Amino acid sequence: MDYVKPSDLIEESTTAGVNKSLLPISDMLLRGALAGAILGIATSLVFEIVRQGLPPIAGALAFPVGFVILVLLGLELVTGNFALLSQSVAARRLGFGRLLRSWFYVYAGNLLGSVGYAVLFWASITYFGTEDGGGLAEVTRAAAEKKTLAYAAHGAAGWATSLVKGVACNWMVTIGTLLAFSSRSTIGKIAAMWLPITIFFAHGYEHSVVNMFVIPAGMLLGAGIGLGDWWIWNQIPVTLGNIVGGAVFTGLALWYTHGRGARAEPRS
Repeated sequence: MDYVKPSDLIEESTTAGVNKSLLPISDMLLRGALAGAILGIATSLVFEIVRQGLPPIAGALAFPVGFVILVLLGLELVTGNFALLSQSVAARRLGFGRLLRSWFYVYAGNLLGSVGYAVLFWASITYFGTEDGGGLAEVTRAAAEKKTLAYAAHGAAGWATSLVKGVACNWMVTIGTLLAFSSRSTIGKIAAMWLPITIFFAHGYEHSVVNMFVIPAGMLLGAGIGLGDWWIWNQIPVTLGNIVGGAVFTGLALWYTHGRGARAEPRS
């Protein structure tokens, strides 16, 4: 059968979490950088759709293409790993130190790739700064300011909102990560992943790796955003929210109900 039942899905995804933690640092960084860049490309595709005047839902329907590509290529996205490696720790097949090691290096790789693509994006639409980037630059700046200055304007409530949107976002993103294991066929995996990724993007929730592209790109294109605005009002609270949404709402919750009966021996 093409369909993989939940108990088997959790066993396979838990094993995947262990395997990801054992990758060499060079692979974590490289695969993370490629994943960050591909997610950035998918986001700039959405900006181009918006620039053309199409409704926002069209962008939400298109965005999952980036997630699908990086998953099928076996790349590393830290937001998905927030769920997978948490399951492996809960199953006592992975030590907490290896979890933190993986999260750190994949996060760093995602950041390098996302910012790197932001520079390429800036260069491609401004002729290396000799033009203003037109409507595409306007859309990008507006998105970056909405993700930072809009939260700052509300103070503590804005910071908390950024965090909560991070929770909701990665709840859906990690459902997509796990649903990649729900089918044996490529087309089945694509269809299953597409659904929750569309949901998160259509709601305007906050994804830490997407924002690693959006905000630096907006800054390069002249948005009135500083590094402090980026990290204090978005990157830090969104990352914390992504951890909670992925590790608790998806990874640990689904492992508890479908996988705790298959707990393995401790592994360092």
